[in-house]
Order: sequence, then C-alpha cells, then structure tokens
Amino acid sequence: MTQFTDLGLSQPVLQALDMKGYTEPTPIQAQAIPRVLEGRDLLGIAQTGTGKTAAFMLPSIDRLRDADKQTPFKSCRMLVLAPTRELAGQIAESAKDYGALAGLKVHSIVGGTSVNKDRNKLHRGTDILVATPGRLLDLIDQKAFRLDGVEVLVLDEADQMLDLGFIHALRKISELVPADRQTLFFSATMPKQIQELVGKYCRNPVKVSVTPESTTAERIDQYLFMVQQDEKQTLLELVLSERHQVPGKFERVLIFARTKHGCDRIVKKLGQSGIPANAIHGNKSQPQRERALDEFKRAKTPILIATDVAARGIDIPGVSHVINYELPNVPEQYVHRIGRTARAGKDGIAIAFCAEDERDYLKDIRKKTDAEFERLPLPDNFRAVVEGVGPTKREPKQRMAKPKVRPTGNAAKAKPKQKHSNRKGKPAGAGQGRPQGGRPGGNRNRHRNRRRSQG
Repeated sequence: MTQFTDLGLSQPVLQALDMKGYTEPTPIQAQAIPRVLEGRDLLGIAQTGTGKTAAFMLPSIDRLRDADKQTPFKSCRMLVLAPTRELAGQIAESAKDYGALAGLKVHSIVGGTSVNKDRNKLHRGTDILVATPGRLLDLIDQKAFRLDGVEVLVLDEADQMLDLGFIHALRKISELVPADRQTLFFSATMPKQIQELVGKYCRNPVKVSVTPESTTAERIDQYLFMVQQDEKQTLLELVLSERHQVPGKFERVLIFARTKHGCDRIVKKLGQSGIPANAIHGNKSQPQRERALDEFKRAKTPILIATDVAARGIDIPGVSHVINYELPNVPEQYVHRIGRTARAGKDGIAIAFCAEDERDYLKDIRKKTDAEFERLPLPDNFRAVVEGVGPTKREPKQRMAKPKVRPTGNAAKAKPKQKHSNRKGKPAGAGQGRPQGGRPGGNRNRHRNRRRSQG
C-alpha cells in the first residue's frame, strides 16, 4: 500500500504529517501529489471529505520551499480561493499544521471581519494566503494588496463558488495573477461552466478523478421520510428527541434548510421543545458563526442548522447524521450536503424529509446521483401528535382571566371620584409641563413682577 514516504515529499512535511498521525494517503492525494510536485497544472474531481486540502497543500509547500524566494511585499506566493468563510479558515489551519516545520507564513482573509486588520496583517506580504473572493477584491481595490507575486493558484470547491455567484470575481482575479503560475483546480462536480473556467485558468492540466462525478459517498446510508411540509417540524422534534427511532446513534447532527429565516425558525421551535440548537448562515456575523461551529465541534450544542453556504465549510469528523429538512433544488447540492458526514474514513447517515411539492427535486437527485433511499415509516402516533391530541404534544399554556369582583355595600353606592378642574376648565394636571422657552410658571411670574413695578 502507498505511503506518504513514497510520494516524494520533503522531510519537514513528512514530519508534520507524522505529528498529525497521517501515514497513508487517500486516493486523491496519492494521484495528485506527484503531479503537483512536477509543476503540472491539475484538475481534481473528488467529493468532499476525500482529502483534497492535503492533495494540493502538501506538494505546494514543498515547491515553495524549493524555490526559496522572498515573501513579496503586499502580495503572496500561493493563493487559495475558497467559497465560504468556514472552509477558508479550515484550509488555513491545515496549511499551518502541514507547514509547521517549513518556515512559511500563512494568513487567511474572509468577509465579515475588519478590513483594516486584514490590510495591516498583509502589508508585509505572506507566503500562503487563503481568501474568499469578495474580501480579496476589496483589498485589491483599496490598493492594499496585489497578485503579481502569485506562483501557485488554487481554486477549491470551484463549483460552489459558481453557485454563490463568484464567477465575475474569479474572472477578474484570473486577469491579475501572473500567466506563468501553476494552477490547481478542484471541484466535486463538473458542469459546463466549470469546464469553461478550467480552459481559461489551466494549461494542459492533468485530470485526476477518484469517484464518478456527482455520485454520493458509498459509506453513507440514505433514508427518506415522505411528510407534509407543515408537519416537518413535528417529525424533526420526534426524531431528535428519540421518540421515533431512526438508524444510527446521534453524535453531531447537521440539518439543512433552504433559507436563513428557515434556519432561525427551526432553532426557535426546537428551543421551545427543549432541544438546544444553533444556526449558521449568511446573516450571522463571523464571531457568531465561529462560536456556533466551535460549540458543534466540541459537541456542546451537537445540533447545527445550516443553509447551503455551509455545505462545503464544515469539515468536522464525528457528524453522525445529515438531515435534509428541505431538499435542495439543485441536485449537486445534495452531494455536498451529505458529504459532511462519513468523513475521515467513517460511515455516515443521511435522512431526507420530502414533501409533495419536493417530489421533482427528489427525482432529480436520484437521476443525477443514482442515490438509493430506504423509506422510513412515520411514527405510529404521528397524526395524533400533529393534531395536538397525542400524549407527546405539549398543551399551550393559557392565561387565566382574573374573576370580576362586584362591589357590595357602601362601595356599590359610591360614585367614582373625579379629578378637580383648574380655573380654565382644563383637566387637572393639564398644562403643568414646562412651557416652551422658559421654566414652569414663567409667564405668571412675569405678570406678577409687572404689576409690582406699576404699583
């Protein structure tokens, strides 16, 4: 079996891998690393969780060390573009681990953070920069950063960047980097737009593919619930509270919804049922997103609700279940979603909730991915629970009306007290505020002083 020592990597990189306990490369790493070390452009087609980050980072660190060039002022030697903040942060963290003994500087810049801080930390340049396209162009437009020093350009999860609307940003960046760079292009799917982009970015690239395009991981067991749209929340609560048995033991559960407001609504409803959860989506600030991911990683809050913006950015071993609360309307997104489980060689479970109006989405997913779903039955008492008559449905709290007490005796005959009026017939208390332009009673005092002076 192939070992990392067989791939031609330098001793500092091998020592860093040994410190992390890595000895055997994944298929994408075994095929890509020798070609990248040769300086070839590369097109890698692989699903998430197959080890793509190490496939491009390990040989690139070696090439940067061998070139032995100075860090360029206000620029970088290696630029890695990622679609989401979370993915950028994780790539940068891996780069620091792999290059711990190589003496290379690593920085990351993402949206949602201080532009001034990014400008200051990149003023002297860096060896490896991991960035989201939007923030990178912000700094370039401010003339705080340049791309003329780039030797290696990496586009990770390129299809996701197209889905998020970064096509114009990618074209602009391609015009700013040197033409003689090495380009490493990675994607989980290969739509026509990606093929066109590869033609513009790469020069005679070596193609490496470890799985058929748009197929789901073999280690993921996939299950399906057919349920009405307005009944999904109830089913989710029954499943998460283990009042309806589903395959596998819950460790960390990642739940996908289509919209930001949908994520927040699910979190709120789960909280009302005593099930703590966090949400992560584009409207959350960067500190909020980092806190939610940290609590999910430490299993402090092991339920995370996310939109597709997080489908490529969560690389956390131990995600036991992925639940598609709403099916994606783009079948490729299903591949990215369920790819959050079954990572690092482990098995995983994916559960889909499908309503009547989502049958076409399910059909497209089956056609595109050849996915085989095992249909699960709804709970025996599900209809009663939904209608609010089941034993597990909480009764809404009702506020008790205060009883009206009828007065008796002298209190019944007494008339309600009325406030006395002032001399001008105004209700008591009217006009007692501060008059405009003076202190209380200002006009009355002026008239009194005038009469005294006349007397």
